[in-house]
Amino acid sequence: MAVLCLLLLVGLPTFLLGVFIWAVVKHFLTAEIPPSLQHPVKFRCMHCLMLFVMALGNILQKLRICSLPSFITFIHDSVPIKKDPTLVVINMHFGTVPVRLFQPKAVSSNLRRGIIFYHGGAATFGSLDLYHNLCSFLVRETDSVLLSVGYRKLPKHHHPAALNDCLSATILFLKALETYGVDSSRVVVCGDSFGGWVVASISQTLVSTPSLPQIRAQVLINPILQGINFLLPSLRQNKNIPFLTKDLLIIFVCNYLAIDLSWRDSMLTGAVIPLDKWKKYRKWLSSDNIPRSLWSLDTQPEFLGHFNEAAYLETKHIFNPEISPIIADDKTIAQLPEALLVSCEYDVLRDDTLLYKKRLEDQGVPVTWHHVMDGFHGCLLLFDRKFLFFPCSIKVVNTVVSYIKSI
Repeated sequence: MAVLCLLLLVGLPTFLLGVFIWAVVKHFLTAEIPPSLQHPVKFRCMHCLMLFVMALGNILQKLRICSLPSFITFIHDSVPIKKDPTLVVINMHFGTVPVRLFQPKAVSSNLRRGIIFYHGGAATFGSLDLYHNLCSFLVRETDSVLLSVGYRKLPKHHHPAALNDCLSATILFLKALETYGVDSSRVVVCGDSFGGWVVASISQTLVSTPSLPQIRAQVLINPILQGINFLLPSLRQNKNIPFLTKDLLIIFVCNYLAIDLSWRDSMLTGAVIPLDKWKKYRKWLSSDNIPRSLWSLDTQPEFLGHFNEAAYLETKHIFNPEISPIIADDKTIAQLPEALLVSCEYDVLRDDTLLYKKRLEDQGVPVTWHHVMDGFHGCLLLFDRKFLFFPCSIKVVNTVVSYIKSI
């Protein structure tokens, strides 16, 4: 027994050191650091740590100890959340959906603005705890009532589980606004990354439900809004920039939509897009809609790979507007509430935001667009992380707060 304990004491640190060295080597071999990014050393350290945690998660998953998503969720939820004495925070369930309600303690003579928040994490990571500090900040700075929605995630639950949970919680909240002191004419839906996609999809769904209070505004932060065109300039320019690379993105999309990863190359090259569908949707999905000022010098217009019918049949649900909100019909788009769209320059998803901006504007929907030139995917969550803080993080948060206060 003593020998076993000694082996563990000596072997475990050596093993962890080996994994960390692998993570550092992989970072320097694969990662690209944006030239104008502030605090590049900090950025590198964070990415090495991310690769280290993901490597450990993969090892635990292969040993059947726990899944990779469960391990990463455990790690990010181990960070203590800040308790704000000015707020009342209540954990509850709407049906089977876990939600967290944030309300200012101060009594108000008037009904407050309402925010429904959907967290990011590719339907794989993320949690109510991870986004707790951000939600508290939004409530405190905007004097609003906020509902943060949890939802079922991978690996157990694929599309449409997460969307159904978010829609169900949203409808139940909209039906009980007065109970929570919310003004039914000032409800904002807000989401980051995957949560931004939820915002777009739910906003489109609710325009056909006139019996419910109408959403006043939608806030989409670095959203993913389509799973069709993976040849956009931002996907090529930022393909190796942490913390969401092109390879990670396609893995997340395939996992969420239950698409076998053997088809990812066909998706990345556009070989899953039939010519008739490209003719129909090109006006909304083409790189031609991205301002040339945001193209790198070596970026060329997309050329679809040779059509693969087998790949199309396995992936054709990407052409469902519920999954790719950009391709919703004009009538639906025209009825959407005004929007704040936030994009980051060093984000593979940057161009999804720009495509949706044009899509909304073409149908007369008022759009406020804020582009963070030194921003990267996921920076939003670092706005209050002290050592991990980046200037772009507070730019994004302050933009969202300012916009919501204008509603």
